[in-house]
Amino acid sequence: MKIAVLSDIHGNLEALRACLAHAEREGAGMHAFLGDLVGYGADPVACLGLLADYAGKGALLVRGNHDEAALGGLAESMNFVAREAAYWTRAQLGAAEREFLSSLPLIVRRGDLLFVHASADVPQAWTYIASARQAERSMGVTDASVTFAGHIHHQALFFSAGGRVRAFQPVPGVPIPLAGRRRWLAIAGSVGQPRDGNNAAAYALFDEEERMLTFFRVPYDHMTAARKIIEAGLPERLARRLQRGE
Repeated sequence: MKIAVLSDIHGNLEALRACLAHAEREGAGMHAFLGDLVGYGADPVACLGLLADYAGKGALLVRGNHDEAALGGLAESMNFVAREAAYWTRAQLGAAEREFLSSLPLIVRRGDLLFVHASADVPQAWTYIASARQAERSMGVTDASVTFAGHIHHQALFFSAGGRVRAFQPVPGVPIPLAGRRRWLAIAGSVGQPRDGNNAAAYALFDEEERMLTFFRVPYDHMTAARKIIEAGLPERLARRLQRGE
């Protein structure tokens, strides 16, 4: 089974559709969505409707901090732009969308795979994994062979070797074998708001049988997504981030 791992969609319908179409062409038979489904983007309701359809077909989903903010918590602790986007998103959601987000767990386990939005050690703290030390803390609370996370909006890979956790920088489109006795933590990147200087949407594809992980970047109509943000009255900075990938 090939599992498409998508994180940090942030209400960006154009990016989500592009990644789903790409994953289908790559043979994905299952999907995992790692939180921050809404927030920042102009299409939270449409994105949640699409994701609910995938959930009904067996997709795995977890909750992110921006999903939590859209439900009424956390926003006051966010920066101005994120806070304004959270308030706007709250106003768009109906009872069905709120119920769907509220039903999402913080962690999902599938065999020897673990799926979480932020760090698995204290998922509700929304800790970023931006270093080998932080990856080690997350990996230390589970015996999963591969942990999949998001939250930091760029793609990264960590592995344990010789009692230490090390970082490895993946190259998009190049399969990485996750075999042997090593344990891994893969950060899928952001579908809806990349921040690594590349405005193409990001996701990862894991082949369970071959134990191969491939990171992808997918160009999409970011100009339309940015225009929708402006038209919705959301902060203009959010539109610029889509255009620049920052």
